[in-house]
Amino acid sequence: MQFEFNLKFVRRSSVGEFLALTNGRIPVALIHNKRARRYVLRLRPDGTARVTIPRGGSIAEGRKFAERNVAWLEQAQQRLSTCSARPRKWLMGTEIHFRGELVRIEAGENGEIRFGTETIKVKESDSDLRRVIERHLWKLAANELPPSVLEYAAIHQLAVRRVTVRNQKSRWGSCSRRGTISLNWRLIQAPQFVCDYLILHELMHLRQMNHSARFWREVECVCPDYKAAECWLKQNSALLRRS
Repeated sequence: MQFEFNLKFVRRSSVGEFLALTNGRIPVALIHNKRARRYVLRLRPDGTARVTIPRGGSIAEGRKFAERNVAWLEQAQQRLSTCSARPRKWLMGTEIHFRGELVRIEAGENGEIRFGTETIKVKESDSDLRRVIERHLWKLAANELPPSVLEYAAIHQLAVRRVTVRNQKSRWGSCSRRGTISLNWRLIQAPQFVCDYLILHELMHLRQMNHSARFWREVECVCPDYKAAECWLKQNSALLRRS
């Protein structure tokens, strides 16, 4: 199926700019960022779009960049709509992401709950279970992710000074120049191939502390199918905003 897009910006002094889509239009903020190295288009949680313009870039090129990515923006709108429709409370019967699959929270025996392969004892199974389940997931991630980082580091002869599992709100992982790898505990909700990729991605920053073409060649060398993992992370980026 093909779509015909009415690609034009409409300027309004009081509300900024709008980008025309297939079904209506969307507010767009065009923001200069001296630290940015490329144009980036994001859909904010409030439904507005943001175009980051790198050093040396222009508003005009920012507009063109947004226009070229209208199809992606409409898909992002659909994903945001789906995520917004999901209940924020985790109750019996709620489906959550766990190891790359949607699993249902179910009642167990003796005041326990089950989801996937996990069983947790709770005090009140009829209340919001999100906090207790997320605490359990974080503990799983803290036990599993650091050994995986060290194992991959040894395989690729890289020195890792420290591994932390954190609750970042806007990123899946990071690597410092001092050799500290930080991973988001929500990776326990992702498929194994995505976890492996994210770990390798951060480890490759120990060779290239940037996102240059050379860096991505390093990534592709150790993880040939990295684009599939990148796609999953982008499609499920709303997980980072669920808390």
